[in-house]
Amino acid sequence: MKTFLLPLLRFSALSGALSGVAPFTSLAQSNERPNIIWVFSDDHAFQTIGAYGGRMAHLNPSPNLDRLASEGMRFDKSYVSNSICGPARATILTGKHSHANGFYDNKSRFDGSQQTFPKLLQDAGYETAIIGKWHLTSDPTGFDHWDILPGQGHYYNPDFINSDGKYREEGYVTEIITDKTLDWLESQRDKDKPFMLMMQHKAPHREWSPAPKYLTLYDVVEIPEPDNLFDDYETRTTAAREQDLSIAETMTYGMDLKIQERDEEERLKKRVIRRMNADQRKAWNAAYQPKNEAFLAANLEGEDLIRWKYQRYLKDYLRTTKSVDDSMGALMEYLEESGLADNTIVFYSSDQGFYMGEHGWFDKRFMYEESFRTPLIAWWPGKIEPGSVNEDLVQNIDMAGTFLELAGEPVPEDLHGRSIVPLLAGTKPSDWRDSLYYHYYEYPGIHSVRRHEGVFGGRYKLIRFYGRDVPGGEEWELFDLEKDPSEMNNVYNNPEYSGIVASLKDELETLRAQYGANQENTQGNIRRRKNSS
Repeated sequence: MKTFLLPLLRFSALSGALSGVAPFTSLAQSNERPNIIWVFSDDHAFQTIGAYGGRMAHLNPSPNLDRLASEGMRFDKSYVSNSICGPARATILTGKHSHANGFYDNKSRFDGSQQTFPKLLQDAGYETAIIGKWHLTSDPTGFDHWDILPGQGHYYNPDFINSDGKYREEGYVTEIITDKTLDWLESQRDKDKPFMLMMQHKAPHREWSPAPKYLTLYDVVEIPEPDNLFDDYETRTTAAREQDLSIAETMTYGMDLKIQERDEEERLKKRVIRRMNADQRKAWNAAYQPKNEAFLAANLEGEDLIRWKYQRYLKDYLRTTKSVDDSMGALMEYLEESGLADNTIVFYSSDQGFYMGEHGWFDKRFMYEESFRTPLIAWWPGKIEPGSVNEDLVQNIDMAGTFLELAGEPVPEDLHGRSIVPLLAGTKPSDWRDSLYYHYYEYPGIHSVRRHEGVFGGRYKLIRFYGRDVPGGEEWELFDLEKDPSEMNNVYNNPEYSGIVASLKDELETLRAQYGANQENTQGNIRRRKNSS
């Protein structure tokens, strides 16, 4: 497919129309229901998006996402309820925590017969579509159009599945998903209906394979290291000390670091290189071979080796997110030039956050800030105040209700989340939440992160790790993010925080009851389900 080269309609009507912001009134009172676009990436860390600041902002890694934020609303306290790919997607669809939608971990299968927001929007007259990563095992339901990657998908020359079966596309996956999206918007949708479109990227999921045009991006720069790259987990519990997601020990030379010369199982060749055509392979080898030869000749050890791995990881990751940013730019350009921007709200988010070397890690799963927190940006020209920033606690359970309220539809009472439409309008309801519930289930599993649940109130975070592989059956951590934003100092046993601990334990019980997530039921359901699989 040609990349971002679909014919674009030229309109000049927007040139001076967006100088002011129209009142953000109840959509139920509007004569024209808005289109809704949900752009979802996989593992995109908020700290690598320029609009969120941080140590990589000077590299200008995301100019289009930064523009989205400068012209819309950036959410600075957006979190997930279970930091792992499939469960996050199930939560978006249902507006419910994992124990209620039945998708606990990446071994689960989504029950497509249950209530989801796409089905409710279909019933309300919306046309619905999903293009890109799905990762929920079962076929999509509630979508008029679906064209998805099987499983994790591939970066190069990926396979897709639609209602007609499986087929392969030539090219780079982020660009293909973008072209499919623009083609659907331009020539496949019913233009007499409002639409809800989900464009869901594979990138920047592990193994962080960049597009050919970005294989040498950042070659001549040094990525700043986080202060805790060499974290020793001194005050943390067993879970932090015995995880398997460290840059030093867990990353593979072949798949992760692209050093085929040390890829004993040839997994890089099997999964990535063999899918490439001759031109793609030539560009790949030209980019990586000289760098790999220099690395092998240096014979690095100890901290020097870890620092080299960090640089290779971060550069490949940022190269991969660069295509996601390009995709957002192409989408925004199309919406403006086609005249759709006036009545289309666009959201950008990720299924969870990701570690960029913080604590010496990559991946996600923990309730620590880098994986628990996720980017969320909303853009609606003329409706959302440009450059606005929201600091209220929001969570991915909120999106289903948000989409429904935007469409002027009632929000079912059984959803766990709340619509953030008032926040988009710049108004915080007096009864807005002051704490969040989190629960991670996938253990035993890849990366060996213990099961845990927790509560977060914006400053204090209480985490309970539990299970047979946790000493005594459970261990606790408490962090004061005002004093310790990097979560290096577990103060659970500090007597100065005994009142905070007691209060947060009460709040944890309250949230369990609110969501029907008492620990006996959720753990019991997991054990029964795994025993029957």
